[in-house]
Order: sequence, then C-alpha cells, then structure tokens
Amino acid sequence: MTALTSSTRRRLKKLRQVPTVWEGDRRLLEAPGSSDLSGDTEPSGDCILWVDGMDESVRAMDVVPVGLGQEATVRTLLRAMETPTGPHAQPARPQRIVVRDREMQFFLRGVLQDLDITVDYTAELPLIDEIFQSLQAFTGKSVPQLPEAQADALLQLSDEIWADAPWESLDEEKIFAVKLDYGEIDTLYVSILGLLGMEYGLLMYRSLESLKRFRMEVMSGGDSQEHLEQVFLQQDCFFVTYDQSPGQSNGRSSSGASPVQPTFGSLHPLEGMQPILHEEEAAILLVALEALHRFFQKNLPKLDLNSFPAITGRYRIPDPRDAAKKVAVAVSTLPDVAQELMQMSEELGFGDDADSDEDDDKPVLRDDLIPNNSFYSVGVIPFELLESLRKTAKVYQPGGDCFPKKLDMVPVILIQTTRPKALTLLEAIQSAGGVLGIGFNPGEDSIAGYRYDLGILKTQDETLHLFGEFGAEDPIHLEARRKWDERSAKAKGQCGLIIAKGLSGASRGNPSLKDMLGFFEVRSLSLKDFDLGVLELVRQYNDL
Repeated sequence: MTALTSSTRRRLKKLRQVPTVWEGDRRLLEAPGSSDLSGDTEPSGDCILWVDGMDESVRAMDVVPVGLGQEATVRTLLRAMETPTGPHAQPARPQRIVVRDREMQFFLRGVLQDLDITVDYTAELPLIDEIFQSLQAFTGKSVPQLPEAQADALLQLSDEIWADAPWESLDEEKIFAVKLDYGEIDTLYVSILGLLGMEYGLLMYRSLESLKRFRMEVMSGGDSQEHLEQVFLQQDCFFVTYDQSPGQSNGRSSSGASPVQPTFGSLHPLEGMQPILHEEEAAILLVALEALHRFFQKNLPKLDLNSFPAITGRYRIPDPRDAAKKVAVAVSTLPDVAQELMQMSEELGFGDDADSDEDDDKPVLRDDLIPNNSFYSVGVIPFELLESLRKTAKVYQPGGDCFPKKLDMVPVILIQTTRPKALTLLEAIQSAGGVLGIGFNPGEDSIAGYRYDLGILKTQDETLHLFGEFGAEDPIHLEARRKWDERSAKAKGQCGLIIAKGLSGASRGNPSLKDMLGFFEVRSLSLKDFDLGVLELVRQYNDL
C-alpha cells in the first residue's frame, strides 16, 4: 500500500485536531442522459464526499472516473483537512472518521495510522445519504467537459502526449512557444509539469507575462494556502493534466482503455478555473497539441535539463472547424526564457535545502538516497535477461559471486523514477562506492501500533539507506517476501538492483530493457547481517 510521505505526515500533524467526527463515502452518480467525454451515455463517475458530522458541512467533494483506486478517496480527504470548502471552514484534523465501506476503512487505517485519527465502520450515513440524493438530482444537468465534435480527437492527442512523456527529461522552466495565430490566440507558452513525479501535464499560457508572473509570485510570496490559492487563480492559461489509474503499468489496459484520465480546462484571473472546454477553446487546443506532439516526436531526444538549444518546427495542422483548411503552426524552444526562469529560481533561493532541519545525530537508517515518489517493487527477472542487462546498463556493477547457472529467475529490487533523478541516484550510489547488499529489517511505530518491513540498501561506505516501507501484515508483501527469500536462497545469496527511468507513461512499473539505466549484482542481506533489531520510528516533535 502506498504511504504518505514523511513531509506530508509532518504537515498534517501540524494541523489543529478538533473533537469532531467526519463522515466519508464514495458513490456512483447515475445520471440518465449524461455524457462522458466522448459523448456516450454512461454514469458521470464516482462522487467522493467528506462531511463534518458535527456542523453538517461539506469539507471536500470530488467526482472521479469510475474505477480509480482508494488513493482518490485519500486525496479528497487530505483536501478536506488542509483546504476545506466553504467561507468559514478552517484547516483541521478530525479525531474520528466513519465510513460505510470495510475496504475503505482498512485502507484509511493504514494510510492514517500515525496521524492519531480513529477510522470506524458504520452501516449507515444518513447525512451523506441526504447530500447524495440532492447531488443526484443535478447530475443530469452537467455540461460535458469537452464538446462532442472534438472530444475523440482531444482524447487521442492527450494519449499521444502522455506517451511522449516530455516530463521525463524536462522541467517547468523549459518553455515552448506555439505560434498558431488561430482563433483569438497568437501564441501559447507551454510549461511542462511532472519532473518531480507529482502532477503530470501541460500548462499553456496565453501570454509570457502571465507565466513569469505566476512563477515569481509563487516563489516570492510565501507558502500559505491562501496565498497559493490566490496566485493559482491569477493564471491565464489552458491546461491538460493527467490522473493515472492505480495498478496500471502498461500503456493500455486489457480492455483497451487508456491508463490515464486527462483533465482539460482553463484558468483566467476574472473567470477562475473552468474544468471544461467550449468549442472554440477545444479547437485551439487540438491545433496546439497536435503541433506539440509532432515536435516532441522529432526533437524530444535532443532536449534535457542540461541541453535546451533553440529549435523550431513548422507544421500545417488540419483546421478542426474546417476540414478544407490548414493552420500554419510554429513550435519553438525558448532557451533564453528557460535561462531567465532558472536565474529567477536561484536568486529566490529555490533548489536549496535552506529550510531542512538537520539533526546533529545521524540516523541509523538514511531516507534521503531514493528520490521522492519513486516506484519500487520486490520481484524477479528471467535469468536470460542478465547478459543483456550487463551489456546495456549505463551503470553496471558485477557481483563478487556468480549467479548459479541453473537459476531460472533472479530476485531483484526495482527502483523507478524519472530519467534525471535516476541519473542523479546512480551518481550518488557510485560516490558511495556502489551497493554492497539489499535486505529487509523490521520496524515499528509503537505509538500508532504499526509494524513495518523496511527495505534497505547498504552501500560500500557502510551506510544504510531506506528504499521502501511495507506493511508487515500486508498479505501481498508477505507473499512477495516469501518468494524473495526462496529465490535468494536458490541464487546462493545473490540478488540484483535495477535503477530505471520511466516513472510515467507506458513503462511505469514495467520498464523495458532500454529504460534500465543501472544494474547492480549484490548480496542478499539477512537480519544477522544488519544486526539492528527492531527499528523504532522517531518522531521529530520539533517539526510539529
């Protein structure tokens, strides 16, 4: 199960805890006559609702695609705590939560286990029943996110941009100009989201001034939620963002559906955020996205964080509103703007860990080696893949002992992140002399009563690094650990570590050989090798 990051847990613990009970639920909104993005009649989606049962107020509500996992419920709950709706609602943490779904209860207990929040089950939620009945009456009146005439083409293009995955090699400071002189738009200035592995997408500003102003105000105006919300709403741009469905590791599911759900819309200082596109706006985005996709296909391999030269591509894109016409579009990199934004970040102190409070006592187990939001898993690769990996990996560390030749599967730990972060991780490992071994050690949070199985990398400089936290009673992990121990024994104590790129897109959780940038043949370490006993979670109370 995915856990909250340490910084998020610390942030939530700082919220005032109030003696109140919140109700939460997730239900299908069935709206006869409503349409999905393609215009087909089907349910609107799942509505997630969090309500304060004491004052009967809605703290947060979201409508998400049917089939998204419980992570979506957690995201709405976090918003209910940190940025609740309503003019008088204040950020807070409840003492107790009640839900009517057992699976949701168990999931939330795991996620919230160290936040001092009790999660209980109840068979009925009368207040939420009443709210959902009111919502149901209005779902049939909703406006489709995309106009029917452009919906299919926009969804197809959003899939193609997702496959291009420009965020794997570029950050938000690498700006593109899309000059199209179409409709009321002369040029769109495109910033890419996703290098940090959080939200993926494109922001397409109607003016360069709006882009620069937004970045300046975000970096220089403080980090209060009120300030950030105000600055966010001052943007003047179109956007397409992606919400990845949990459990999808391939480009398409078995049913042929996309593994990501795109969201389209616009922001304007006077109009606020509009989560829909009207016909004229949809046509503009069709032209811009098609030109960007063509540019990415040809030029993206030439671009990265350290190399962003001036490149221009010119295209003639079919006019979505008149099939007999073409729209002339020029897509250009803006290296001067990228340099200006980078200097702005440096001058304002971003990128420095100025606010990190380092304790004089070094922890037994470091957690700063593996990049945040990395994907990690305990698994195997076929023995036949070894020779290929040894030849193709950018960084290869041979083992002191050879794998048995009769071995069919090799136990490996996979750590997958974005390409820039993967390269940085490999450099850090090489600076430590390489990897000595991999193993697991028990840990616990005695206050919350939660036990962990901690995945640990030991580097050649004798430093222990946490690569993952697993629930000690999670049946999926227990089975993975059982197989790991069996396969490690068959491999005579040998195992592998794979560092891969491709945190988003089709290769997430299932990297191809070309995505595997580092391969380390190492020892499988036992509890005796670590000799740590049970590691106790130490809370940084000075941070609360």
